[in-house]
Amino acid sequence: MGVEIALHEYERMDIEGAMAVIGFPSVGLVSSIAANFMVKTMGMRRVAGLISPEFPPYAFIDGGKASPPVRIYVGERKCEESGEQCDRIVVITAEFVPKPDLIKPVVDTILEWCKSRGVGIIITMEGMNTGMDPSEAKPLCIATGGRCKAMMKRYRLEEMQEGMVSGISGVLLYEAERLGNDVMCLLGPARIDYPDARGAARLLEIIGEMFPELKLDPGPLYDEAEQIEKQMKEALESMRQSQSKGSIADQSMIYG
Repeated sequence: MGVEIALHEYERMDIEGAMAVIGFPSVGLVSSIAANFMVKTMGMRRVAGLISPEFPPYAFIDGGKASPPVRIYVGERKCEESGEQCDRIVVITAEFVPKPDLIKPVVDTILEWCKSRGVGIIITMEGMNTGMDPSEAKPLCIATGGRCKAMMKRYRLEEMQEGMVSGISGVLLYEAERLGNDVMCLLGPARIDYPDARGAARLLEIIGEMFPELKLDPGPLYDEAEQIEKQMKEALESMRQSQSKGSIADQSMIYG
């Protein structure tokens, strides 16, 4: 029996020609931080969610509304001459890392929904451990499909030549290559020991070039980075001290 995943639409909006940005937890949580920052900054509307008995049992509460762990938001755009041209932008995000056997079904559900709703380009964000000071490493990019490859050149993004991309982003990439879809993965250098707000801000700077009219300002993330990092260090240390010794290898990891 396959994994059961349902996509529920709270409201149906015309998103033909929209672009989607995906942020699941990764190294330094940079992708989740960046995706949630976009949702808050743009005042995006929740339009759908993914539901599965295999997901962690929690509800995400925002604005008095309870949503499933994986959520889909839509924001309006007023395109300028620069940047990418589309009417709306979609953000898909969560605070947990799906178990390995959930990743392919989640990706399939996302790709099927995007295709059915006319979303042409998907940008997925990922943190990466470079083994050096993240501030000294460059963000990298890998793209499939003609339009995303052209975008990579247009924004002067350095292409990843060798290595591995794991999780949701990795499966999105190889499925897009197989199906002929347009998917771009932005890989941002990040710290591995705690949530990296600076790394998230660097990803947002790239996103801001693509969507300049959104006025995405990563400045607040930079300004608050030291305080965020201090608080998360303390929280993570507290969790390590109280964590049971039992194995959690077969569980989904939740961040938040």
